[in-house]
Order: sequence, then structure tokens, then C-alpha cells
Amino acid sequence: MAGKRTVLTVRLRRLAAMLHEMRETAQLSKEEVSAKTGINVTTLYRIETAQARPQRRTLMAMLDLYGIGNTQREDALALLADALKPGMARAYEGSVTEVYAAYINFEAEARSARHYQTSTIPGLLQTYEYTTAVISTSMPALEASVMESRAKARMDRAANLSKEKPLELWVVMDEAAIRRTVGGPSVMRGQLERLLKETERKNVIVQIMPFDAGAHPGMSGPFTLLDFPDPADPELVYVEGIAGDELIEGRAEIRRFGVIFDQLRAMALSPRDSAAMIYDAAGRLG
Repeated sequence: MAGKRTVLTVRLRRLAAMLHEMRETAQLSKEEVSAKTGINVTTLYRIETAQARPQRRTLMAMLDLYGIGNTQREDALALLADALKPGMARAYEGSVTEVYAAYINFEAEARSARHYQTSTIPGLLQTYEYTTAVISTSMPALEASVMESRAKARMDRAANLSKEKPLELWVVMDEAAIRRTVGGPSVMRGQLERLLKETERKNVIVQIMPFDAGAHPGMSGPFTLLDFPDPADPELVYVEGIAGDELIEGRAEIRRFGVIFDQLRAMALSPRDSAAMIYDAAGRLG
């Protein structure tokens, strides 16, 4: 059931990486750990890949076997305690996918987000009216309560841009995102006016990829690169798609998406020229 899912958080991901490293340092296979502790191999795999939170006694058994000293032991127990706390997505877990719920949790603790979008305005910059117009096109059709919950989740995420240490957002979006009239002229004009206002923030950069730029490396679909303030939390990529969303890790993949984003922002209009294009698009709806 949705309420019993283990939704990924920054702390759970860090704890999983720590336990994997501890086992590797102890030079023990999962099978050996299972034989010595009685912990199922499948459970060990799920713990080390952050698909499950270990119970305290399970964690203690692992730390004892790995010969972990007091300092690291306290760090691991503290991470477990933090991992038990609900993330920002808790209120929406019943109405969004597990991957998207995890993304919401990660985004709330990220330092920066580099986002490429193809045909819609990025969620963090959407108005409520635009959001509901987009969500209403979901297939199969969603219940009204689920639509409302998803729209609220998107609105609440926007708080990341104005908190004490705000998320640094760099967006490149295809020109189609500002030309497609979503929800009717009035809704779309309000959305474009909101977009212009958001570009006034010091922590938000918006660039438009014009149609006349031709082919570019982002044509395969939208993605977001998240970077975190703690070095213990490596970057990750969130990829959106009709077949499902995905969180991607691994240095090679992160580097590939980073290069793609660098190419996109180099090909896109400057922030000043992008704002001028958005202003023009809003004027045409007026």
C-alpha cells in the first residue's frame, strides 16, 4: 500500500551508501553477512540500495559485525533516526509515484537544480491554474482528490525558491513551453507573467531554447540535475518520461547529463533575451 512504501530521502540514501562501504571495508559478501547475522540477503540488498530502512536491531547487528567504532556508530544511528522522519513528500505519497515522491524529498534539500524542460513550464515556476490544466490531461484520467493533491504538491515545492537558503535554479526550456497555450489565453498569460516575475529572483536563471536553434541534445526529453550541500550526498539526475520517471546515479551518467546541460545553456538565448521572448509571448495573448 502507498502508505507503507519506503520513500527515498537524502538521509536514507546516505545511510545506505555508508553501510555498503562498511561491508566492503570489512571484506564481507552479502552472503557472509547473512550467515553471521541471520539477515536475509535480499533484505541486505534492499538496505544497501536505500529501498528499505533497517530496523535498529538490524543496523546494530551489521555495525557489530563490521567492527564499527563509537564515532561511526553514532553517525549511522543518527542517520537512521533522521531517515525515520517523514520527508517533504509525506503528505502526497498516496497520490504521486514513489520516484516522484523521492524527487520531492531530494529537491527540498538540494543546493541547486539544473533543469531542462521540453513542452511545459517547469513545475517550480507554475501557477496553480496552469498546473491543474496540465494535470487534467493525465491518462488515464485522475480522480479529483488526486489531481488536487498533485497540484498542491507542485505549489508547495515552489517554497524551495524562497526559503532561508533558497534552491539555486537554472532552467533551460524549449520555446514550445511558452508558445503552447495551456488552459486558455488568460491562464497562459498569467503563467508567463509569473515566469517573468520569477526571473527577477537572484537564485533563478531562465533561458529559452528557440525554435531556430535547430536540433539540440535535449530533444530526447526533460531532466533535472540536483546538487547537494553535503559532499557525502552525490549528485543525481531525475528523468521524466511517459513510461515512468527515474532517478539516476553514477559518476558517468551524472557527467553525461552535466555536459548535455552545458551544451543546452550555451545554445539557448541569454537570460535577458529569453525574458524579452517571454514578454512578447505574453503580449500576444493579451
